[in-house]
Amino acid sequence: MSLSLTRSLVTLSLLVLASGCNAQPQKLTPMDKTSKDIFLAIENSDINEIKRFIDQKGSLEVKNKKGQTPLMAATYENAISIAKLFIDAGANVNTQDDMANSPFLYAGASGYTEIVKMCVKNGADYKIYNRFGGTALIPACEKGHVETVIELLKDKKFPIDHVNNLGWTALMEVMVIGKGGIEKQTSITKLLIDAGCNVNIPDKEGITALTHARRNGYKDIIKLLEKAGAH
Repeated sequence: MSLSLTRSLVTLSLLVLASGCNAQPQKLTPMDKTSKDIFLAIENSDINEIKRFIDQKGSLEVKNKKGQTPLMAATYENAISIAKLFIDAGANVNTQDDMANSPFLYAGASGYTEIVKMCVKNGADYKIYNRFGGTALIPACEKGHVETVIELLKDKKFPIDHVNNLGWTALMEVMVIGKGGIEKQTSITKLLIDAGCNVNIPDKEGITALTHARRNGYKDIIKLLEKAGAH
């Protein structure tokens, strides 16, 4: 090997080594840090920090490790005033996290009626479904969230007869796994009937809501369904 080539190789090696020594550890970008701070602020109910984030035009659709936006994180806590701040600032009420929950879907399923109201007024999309392929109404009915059901049914465009991946409508969900007690189940059944639901949509096995009600001994519900033309 010639002396000039050897010198060139040594020089190149020194340059590479120097470059490695001068390399700086990767730092969080301003957005990374801001994102981390906003979720901490939500966790601590730090209204001033949240308002500062919004005033500084922080990204309302940034997500944490669970795929949650700031609004989604606030919704999980039923933090109504915080959720309102984000919604008023333009946060998307339909953005889904890693569990396929959106602020609207989760608020409906959890009976967070005030957040449901805000979501409906700010672009709730009824064609976005949860991980079971259901609407906000179906779990609201299942869990006995009467006030939430009332709120959702105010919009005549709501798809009350949507069938989820289990093969159940909102009415069927009340019959099969309804929770909250028979009084709430009966009230919700009446609400669905009064809203014009189809009482004869069967489940995947071809069993109707009336048949389920009879099997479960839901006397008052049976009367409601029969009066509505169920068979």
